[in-house]
Amino acid sequence: MVKQAEFVHVERPARKEGESGPYDLIFRPVHPTNAFEETIERLAQAIKLGVVPPGSRLPSERELVTHFQISRATLREAIRALELAGYLEAQRGRSGGTFVVYRTSEASEADARRLLQEMGDHLPDVLDFRWAIEPATAELAAQRAQPADIEWLYSLLEEIRSIPRLEYRRVDARFHLAIAELTGSRSLITAVTDIHMQLNDLLAAFPLLDASLRHSNQQHEQIVRSIAAHDGKRTSAEMEEHIMATANLLRGFLG
Repeated sequence: MVKQAEFVHVERPARKEGESGPYDLIFRPVHPTNAFEETIERLAQAIKLGVVPPGSRLPSERELVTHFQISRATLREAIRALELAGYLEAQRGRSGGTFVVYRTSEASEADARRLLQEMGDHLPDVLDFRWAIEPATAELAAQRAQPADIEWLYSLLEEIRSIPRLEYRRVDARFHLAIAELTGSRSLITAVTDIHMQLNDLLAAFPLLDASLRHSNQQHEQIVRSIAAHDGKRTSAEMEEHIMATANLLRGFLG
């Protein structure tokens, strides 16, 4: 049976017609030559980034084959593979469906170093891209955020504070994607989603020190307060400080 999540996942207020979010960008058509593998990757990333949180049900087969532009047979194979890997669980009955049961497992320094080696010279490039993109995204979000959006961000802060430590990185990623969503810019949402898809596994393997966790939460709160004040420049500066702190920890810990 599906275990209940230990926290209440907070959904964004309904989007306006035509607006995009990470869900739409991750669940987009896959390349036909690697449809099976890419479908697994997209579904797994949506789960890891909190776009489809633990305890929630996947969209219907009809919706997913439409999003991915694949056959039902390919989708079922991909879902079966993720069930075997412990990401999903099928449940029968009137309230049944395919549910997310993935929980982040304990990582180690060896895991982090292996992932660092796999990324190689690509990691500095991703960190530079993040430094260029996310502060500007936060600045635009501050300019465009509506009262309901700000309330949503404060709810996400509460979720981050109450989340079990092992799940922290997933909800942290969802917080950053949420800020991108407030811009309403498909290009910026795509960029931020891509950044977090590339960094997700490495950050999840990075040890969460109590002091850095407290500092990160304080920075999150400062960012949300600046967005609520519609102070774009201050929001940009605080986001820059926040992502540089993460980059410095990565560089320091991983050498």
